[in-house]
Amino acid sequence: MSVANGRALLAMPGPTNVPDRVLQAMMRPAEELASKTIVDLTESLLADLKAIFRTAGETFLYAANGHGGWEAALTNVLSRGDKILVLASGRFAIGWGEMARFMGADVEVLAGSWRAAVDPAAVEARLRRDTGHEIKAVLTVQIDTASGVVNDVQAIRRAIDAAGHSALYMVDGVAALGCMPFEMDAFGVDVAMSASQKGLMTPPGLAFVAANAKALQAHREANMRTPYWDWTARMDPLLYMKHCGTPPEHLMFGLRAAIDMIFAEGLEAVWRRHALLAAATQAAMAKWAEGQTLSFNVVEPSQRASSVTTILVDGDPTAITDYAQQVCGVTLGLAIGDLTGKAFRIAHMGHVNAPMVLGSLSAVEMALQAKSIPHGAGGVAAAVTYLGANAREMAA
Repeated sequence: MSVANGRALLAMPGPTNVPDRVLQAMMRPAEELASKTIVDLTESLLADLKAIFRTAGETFLYAANGHGGWEAALTNVLSRGDKILVLASGRFAIGWGEMARFMGADVEVLAGSWRAAVDPAAVEARLRRDTGHEIKAVLTVQIDTASGVVNDVQAIRRAIDAAGHSALYMVDGVAALGCMPFEMDAFGVDVAMSASQKGLMTPPGLAFVAANAKALQAHREANMRTPYWDWTARMDPLLYMKHCGTPPEHLMFGLRAAIDMIFAEGLEAVWRRHALLAAATQAAMAKWAEGQTLSFNVVEPSQRASSVTTILVDGDPTAITDYAQQVCGVTLGLAIGDLTGKAFRIAHMGHVNAPMVLGSLSAVEMALQAKSIPHGAGGVAAAVTYLGANAREMAA
């Protein structure tokens, strides 16, 4: 059995492997909610989340999953009836837009592909047609965990600017934050959100939102605001208001340890590690694809995510995922949305290193052999060769 920390290895895109240091940080008694420990913990996390998002704006922490982060972002800057433009490249921007529609927004989806990134030229063309600036926000994801597509956040920002449009630019970074370069201010993002269970190596249950001055200005006029998500209340110095009640203390203890680990490694080094492990996974997949049964979902290599690789299967993908889990103790991600029953996903995000990724790849290759699924030989060897030639970059 392939294990990490004495447990089955999770090679699925969330929840991901939780480091022992994070688990141990959570194994402590609760404290009085207004104690100095909790006050200082809250302030340190909000400050350090700014460093993770790379923003001078405001950050907010919620007891919620990523969908809660979506709602927090939307309610604080939109009013009922506002028109928003959703940039499709898989399942999750669409899901964010569906939430906005449920809450009263007028949602338009800019059609895209599950196999390619958002086309900035199409974004610019659509916004140029909106001469009255009826579109109040543009929503996208940096990485779609269903399709494995990574979008060029900066190129989309340039497209918005080229159109001379005033819409807020809102980015879902759930599968990207702590996995690849994201610099909110430098990239021109107005609202960004993420969650704890992927690159930030903490159990599910925390969502994060960051907002710049333009977003905070829009917040003053937004009428979707509700008490729990409200930024104005959460900017109150009183700790109880910052959490709208009792803080999620133990998840915060764990997040503190996780962020400390990221800072000890160095955020840029974390980004490099993810890029190298993704490239090793893709080297293995390129060999397997020679059997013409497996193929990359994302056609263009530069548009493949650094945190998850989605693999199409000409046949039943559960033959691979079931074998990996039952025989090897490796849990791979099942496909969702339009790819249900057509693909599986290998995650390489968060608390993961070269041996762990090689363990996941070995489980896949074992499954291919055991189930007589046509594939090119030597996928794991290709990954080892790649890492052997490039591993020094992870320690640079």
